[in-house]
Amino acid sequence: MTRPDPRKTAALSAALSGAVDLGALKARADAVRQRPTAQAAAPGAPAPGAGAAGDSSPWIVEVSEQTFQSVVEQSLQVPVVVNLTATWSPESQVLTTSLERLAAAGGGAWLLANVDLDQNPRIGQAFGVQSVPTVVAVAGGQPIDAFAGPLPDPELQQWVARLLDALRDRLPGIRAAEANAGSAEPVEEPEDPRFTAAEEAFEAGDYAAAEAAYAQILVSEPNNEEAKAALAQVRFTARAESVDGDAVSRADAAPDDLDAQLAAADALVAAGDAEAAFARLVDTVRRVFGDDRNRVREHLVGLFELFPSDDPRVSTARRNLASALY
Repeated sequence: MTRPDPRKTAALSAALSGAVDLGALKARADAVRQRPTAQAAAPGAPAPGAGAAGDSSPWIVEVSEQTFQSVVEQSLQVPVVVNLTATWSPESQVLTTSLERLAAAGGGAWLLANVDLDQNPRIGQAFGVQSVPTVVAVAGGQPIDAFAGPLPDPELQQWVARLLDALRDRLPGIRAAEANAGSAEPVEEPEDPRFTAAEEAFEAGDYAAAEAAYAQILVSEPNNEEAKAALAQVRFTARAESVDGDAVSRADAAPDDLDAQLAAADALVAAGDAEAAFARLVDTVRRVFGDDRNRVREHLVGLFELFPSDDPRVSTARRNLASALY
């Protein structure tokens, strides 16, 4: 994530002032503060003239040069996250999918404004965009934070959370939207049909189909942690089902048999002894070289993916693996 320093923020504000009447926004903000009940727009309401990105959420709008001013005016009530993209950029598509998911779940505490720079180049010029995707957070008509490039979903969620925390006492629409969300009946998030198909194949024992389905998700969303974890689980389950009960003793009797060592590690993980599995493969890495060493390393890293990244057994094994390799 990149955050603009004060000089860059000032320059961005100056550029933005060429596209948005910040003086008018300030006057309107003062009026809103003086008469919040009578004058304030509904928290997070879609800007007039800005078509929704889809029927799924009113908090996602497609912005044009004609509707840009009205969208930014919404930042008097809630933060407006301006998502500057291009249709030819795969990274833009990945980031847009993640942002739209978060915006829909936000219930109006913030507004996502998608901008296609191919169709609206002057908006990109106003923000001084150097690459796509670029995301700029606007509050009170002023840019306050920005980053370039896609972020993993956990980091993106943290960025949005920090944005709301910093502005909750300054923008009245955030608390109002959160209060409305708290009083409303919880809405069950619709299932992703891609995951549903993969899970059904997995439950049916069609591991090849499940693996292909999760792999396809990662083609379009390479940072999807849920798909990564599920793919690792599918691959492990397919291997583990073919491992017999004598795998460990057979590997002990043939320490130079690479296939036996890998099978024994799978058997140990399946039996709940991940620590012993990791130690076995780290020891094997120390004894082999070249392609064999890389094969063992990749197998071990694949086993790591079955566990949370902060699992102490994984942390210890990663350190031991690094020591064995270097």
